[in-house]
Amino acid sequence: MASQSFHPPQRTLMGPGPSDVHPRILEALARPTIGHLDPAFVEMMESLKELLRYAFQTGNTLTMPVSAPGSAGMETCFVNLVEPGDKVVVCRNGVFGGRMVENVERAGGVAVPVDDPWGRPVDPDRLEDALKANPDARIVAFVHAETSTGAASDAAVLAQIAHRHDCLVIVDAVTSLGGIPVRVDDWDLDAVYSGTQKCLSCTPGLSPVTFGERAMEKIRGRKTRPQSWFLDLNLVLGYWGSEGRRTYHHTAPVNALYGLHEALVLLHEEGLESAWARHRRNHAALRAGIEAMGLSLPVPEAARLPQLNAVSIPAGVDDAAVRRRLLEDYSLEIGAGLGALAGKVWRVGLMGHSSNPRNVLLFLGALDAVLGEMNAPIERGVAVDAARRRYRDAD
Repeated sequence: MASQSFHPPQRTLMGPGPSDVHPRILEALARPTIGHLDPAFVEMMESLKELLRYAFQTGNTLTMPVSAPGSAGMETCFVNLVEPGDKVVVCRNGVFGGRMVENVERAGGVAVPVDDPWGRPVDPDRLEDALKANPDARIVAFVHAETSTGAASDAAVLAQIAHRHDCLVIVDAVTSLGGIPVRVDDWDLDAVYSGTQKCLSCTPGLSPVTFGERAMEKIRGRKTRPQSWFLDLNLVLGYWGSEGRRTYHHTAPVNALYGLHEALVLLHEEGLESAWARHRRNHAALRAGIEAMGLSLPVPEAARLPQLNAVSIPAGVDDAAVRRRLLEDYSLEIGAGLGALAGKVWRVGLMGHSSNPRNVLLFLGALDAVLGEMNAPIERGVAVDAARRRYRDAD
């Protein structure tokens, strides 16, 4: 077999992740590799942790990236905080709430699912009722921004309810960090995990996490060791936990961490408030175009994520055929629906570097053309102009 280098096609990434990677991050990834215990790298680690605290809006000492994707960040939270027999109330309104249930069970805990319809936020009253019915619960877990549906839940309110019932909270912020407000300290969140490939515009493969003091007390007071050696924070902290001398735990992904550091520098330069506003502005233009076409966004307006838009598929339209045409003819990637929404919605990402007017107008024009050629029941030729008007009105 002849060996040759791989050269990927140039795509515009507007699915549920990964998002387009900023050129400065790509450049950072190509910088010279040094040792993961090199004093210069250790200095960069401290800077990276401080930048992550800014992104999470927290002063938590234990704020760091796990050397694996967001799913490993999720496992880090659950295997360290859930001991065998612990009862955990899990709010489930999409795919990723379901994965939380699996994590509880694999850690030996007892999961108590609280279900809400897909595409709707977590209902605080249902959580309250579940905690009253399970006074021995120790932890509440929920997804802040449900990537499978495009729905946001009120993390601050859910955390308040959990703490009233003496529970810790574990929060999935994989799709929310950098795209909408995530205020770990103000909302009193105990353990939060995220990913790098969404609104941080970085490559996949790292998972930022942050743990507050209540969570750390639980970890330090465990009666059993976590089931995962690699994700055991009592071991990982020897490498990430303190300034200066580091204890070898694993060979950190040096170049990937360069990329995350640059992504966080970019976020700091733009400013969190500006980044959140940019995502809202581009979502508003996308929505104007979608609605002008006669299509709809099924998530209620108050719960819509600006960075992950669920768009209803018109009757009689082949979901996969549209996505294939967008990819082949326009080199444009969008996502399919998952689970209960499979075949019913497209998931259109406007995350991080992908959240810009050029991408919004490209997508609307391409979708208009593809659906028009399929004789779909839409208003043709109006979407791009509607989005442009929305941008003008916002300026």
